[in-house]
Amino acid sequence: MQVEYATDLVFKRQSDLRLLYDQIVRTAIHSVKPENIATFLGRKLHGNYQDDMGNNFNTRIQGTRIKHHMGASSIKMYDKFGIILRIETTTNDVSEFKQYREVQSRSGELIHKIAPMKKNIYSLFELTAIFKASNRRYLEFISTFDDQSKGIKNLGRISKPVETDDRSHKGFNLFSPDDLKLFEVLARGEFNINGLQNKSLRKHISAINTAAMTRILKRLHLHGIIRKVGKTYKYYITKLGKAVIIAGLTIRNMSVIPQLAHV
Repeated sequence: MQVEYATDLVFKRQSDLRLLYDQIVRTAIHSVKPENIATFLGRKLHGNYQDDMGNNFNTRIQGTRIKHHMGASSIKMYDKFGIILRIETTTNDVSEFKQYREVQSRSGELIHKIAPMKKNIYSLFELTAIFKASNRRYLEFISTFDDQSKGIKNLGRISKPVETDDRSHKGFNLFSPDDLKLFEVLARGEFNINGLQNKSLRKHISAINTAAMTRILKRLHLHGIIRKVGKTYKYYITKLGKAVIIAGLTIRNMSVIPQLAHV
């Protein structure tokens, strides 16, 4: 007996959903843990749980889909026709869910207690309420994800070269090992608090000499990622810099998503 319950969020334009969907999926595949899946489905995760559980992402003809499963039950999210965000709770075994109902005790007496649902049509009313609540909990969870759209747009800005003094200074590409390492170092907490200098960066990137680091600092400054403190050799990361570092590293670390679709 298979049962499904879907909640649809319809967008006015496909472009509106597209802007949000990729970010939500990439964040969900990494942030949804086993205990979250159990909570969505209104179940409890015990230490002796032995059944299959996890997250899957795949690409279909209709679009992409993320699926969080626990045993025979799952909760899915996908873009239907590119304009509908659908959250869908499904089960192939309704007995995984429980309800307060009449059961027969070993003595033959009829009593009321919490028991697994029966596999019949009379369970649909209770299942509707449970699955509707499951979809709502999932929507509430993904609604807490930070909006990184501004940071993502700024990534395009810093990837372009900057012209100054008749010279072009190339942009930054976080899929380049050197630029990725640089941004990972810039993301360190002490630089947000105490600022950074040529020598402090080289402590973490020893392969770069003083002259090369000076050129990197100039690129960072020209792209608006850092600002200089007066006439000193000290810099602080700007608001723009913090936004692109966080967004860039998040996207870089989650770039495994397209590969998961072919596993």
